[in-house]
Amino acid sequence: MPSVHVTLDATPLLGIRTGVGHYVAQLAAALAARDDVQITLTAFTWRGRLNRLPDLPPGAAVRARRAPARALRLAWRLSNLPPVERICGRADVFHGTNFVLPPARSAAGVVTIHDLAFLLYPDTVDAKSREYRVLVPRALQRARVVVVPSRAIADDLTAAYGFPRDRVVVTPLGVDAAWFTATPPGRELRERYRIPARYVLFVGTLEPRKNLPVLLQAHRLARAGNPQVPPLVVVGAAGWGDVPVDTADDGSVVRTGYLPHDVVRSLTAGAAAVVIPSRYEGFGLPALEAFACGTPVVASDIPALREVTGGLARYVPVSDAEALAEALCAISDDAADDAGRSARRTWAAAFTWDRCADLTVVAYRQACAG
Repeated sequence: MPSVHVTLDATPLLGIRTGVGHYVAQLAAALAARDDVQITLTAFTWRGRLNRLPDLPPGAAVRARRAPARALRLAWRLSNLPPVERICGRADVFHGTNFVLPPARSAAGVVTIHDLAFLLYPDTVDAKSREYRVLVPRALQRARVVVVPSRAIADDLTAAYGFPRDRVVVTPLGVDAAWFTATPPGRELRERYRIPARYVLFVGTLEPRKNLPVLLQAHRLARAGNPQVPPLVVVGAAGWGDVPVDTADDGSVVRTGYLPHDVVRSLTAGAAAVVIPSRYEGFGLPALEAFACGTPVVASDIPALREVTGGLARYVPVSDAEALAEALCAISDDAADDAGRSARRTWAAAFTWDRCADLTVVAYRQACAG
């Protein structure tokens, strides 16, 4: 089968790595290692230079002309000019990795839609993300195939836009191998970040969609009823919106801010449970990463998290602080269950970046076939 030349929008690799940036980095590395795909990385930016990044995958070409990102975004909202080939050259497929798909002269368009929060929960996203209400329909008009991380988002996409289901390819994300060998934090690391010996963990950007106020309320209720409920450790960079997380004087709530990936892995491995109280998710990678460590998960009962965790988490109704408090009181039983720990790790092991790349190549070939 002939090799497919794909240009990948690597703009999310620039600046602070978000979840989308991690997805692009891991997908690019997995694709670059294949013989049936030739990838070129590009970026739409005036200042950032992709070829200066230290972690670009070997075998991936870089072709990116300096271009004003905001001006391009506006132009692509309003018209089909300029074609993307003027910036990054010709390819069989152009893959827009972050909701936006530029117009192309001849390249087949593939776009990743990570979630539909901008449409279904507009109060939980910032002004930049609300622009997707215009940009995503434009992307769908241009795309031959749409890539999504979960069946839940495929269903949302079809229901919201009527996009043909047979042109949607589900490409679940992967779990890095390092999560399976992560070890709990030692005394030095715990002292550096003021981490208690036992704790429950939240990991994520502090933004309204993550529903942190409900978690904080539930944690207070749980500890009021049972003082043995572990303190809450909140890890993540400040996002947007009014999401206050005050460190408690009694040590019951610890906020660390953004932490390096290796530290997050260690904290996840040492947690009594990882709590994901989100109102909405497109996938829920922190849940799988916790499973790779063997760590129990308490999660909102929403389609994407149900799908990704395969029934192995403890689920609570969205925004039900009392139900979440009850779940927090029960986590000791989950953590002590060796069979549950083994099942979680086995489930997580099925999610790999190579599998994500396999399914993404299926999308590329479908797009090329027209």
